Amino acid sequence: MAENVRTDVAAGPASAGAAPADGTPPPAARRRPGRGSVTLLVVLLLAVVAGAGAATIHARQSPAAGPPSGPPWTPTASPSTGPTPTGTGLRSLAPANLRIGSAVEMKLLDADPRFRDTFTTNFNALTAENAMKWRNLEPTRGGYNWAPSDQLVEFGQAHGQAVYGHTLVWHTAVPSWIDESWDTETIRDLLRNHVSTVVGRYRGKVWAWDVVNEVLDEQGGLRDTIWLRKLGPGYIADAFRWAHEADPNARLFINEYGTEGRTRKADGLFRLVRELRAVGVPVHGVGFQSHLRWDRTPDDTTGNLRRFADLGVSVAITEMDVRITLQVTTEKLQRQERLYRHMLRACLTVPTCESFTVWGFSDATSWINTTYPDHGAACVFDADLEPKPAYDALVETLRERRGRVDVPSPGSG
Repeated sequence: MAENVRTDVAAGPASAGAAPADGTPPPAARRRPGRGSVTLLVVLLLAVVAGAGAATIHARQSPAAGPPSGPPWTPTASPSTGPTPTGTGLRSLAPANLRIGSAVEMKLLDADPRFRDTFTTNFNALTAENAMKWRNLEPTRGGYNWAPSDQLVEFGQAHGQAVYGHTLVWHTAVPSWIDESWDTETIRDLLRNHVSTVVGRYRGKVWAWDVVNEVLDEQGGLRDTIWLRKLGPGYIADAFRWAHEADPNARLFINEYGTEGRTRKADGLFRLVRELRAVGVPVHGVGFQSHLRWDRTPDDTTGNLRRFADLGVSVAITEMDVRITLQVTTEKLQRQERLYRHMLRACLTVPTCESFTVWGFSDATSWINTTYPDHGAACVFDADLEPKPAYDALVETLRERRGRVDVPSPGSG
């Protein structure tokens, strides 16, 4: 899963070196920031400083294996306690069965009113970018830091936004205090307590969870992690069951990168989901991260999403961004625009696609800037919070779906 600052590059292939052409405009993420982005960049720096084929599922099966229990997919948006802003943003164009979301940090929402207004105008769903990851929630054993995640949940409720929980089990977010030398039962109890505690705290407030994140290797088999080594492949099924027990009404997703199109990894994910559901594990949805490159289009995205939907699960685009090799050119922005359009159209074509989420919406705060130094400009708004061609592509695609042509594209205000 992507983060603003990250030491691994698991969210995509190694980036290629840039060969800037003379006379091309500088990338939005590296140009001198305008007044609207200075605060965002300062806050980001402060955040950095402050943050000192699939295996057989040997799961504990339910007494009677069969289709998993849990809330069925229904074409309605999650209820919220807050008002739904009206206006010209993406959320006003979204069909009733689709949430349009973005990953976000509470620090950024607090720091810049313009950033906050752009976020609330355009998105009716939010994903906790880092606040709900285990190492951040429980930095010391038994010492929880709930404030950032509580604030995000409250913010979503206040602004009519469904909250997507990210993520319960991820090998990169294991707290440093967990020692792999501990015995199996201790490790298992820690994982069960974590899943149950977090989901239970937000029962009825978080509409969906990434229960497990990035559990596959590049060949489609199970990734070698502390959980696989200590608990065996059954930890995946157990995590879903524990989450379901803690909140029977939450939607439970498996989230993965590199699976948007027809790939060997996507085939492995398909087999894994099919096997989990065959033994009654409550997998309700599959999330496709969609951290894409501007020059690579996933193979048969719509067909790929459909085959997962045919398993009886919902699908979602969970972490969309399209990184561009620096320097940025008009041609690259156009190809970026086509990729955003391509992915949203695929989602809209599959009736059980529940959400379309971008991983941050401003180039000023994108995780791409620090993880892929020779790439940037990955989001739908530039570093000055001005909408890019990719944003316009989302607006036009949603209008096509709704048959509306009377809603103007929002300015940055």
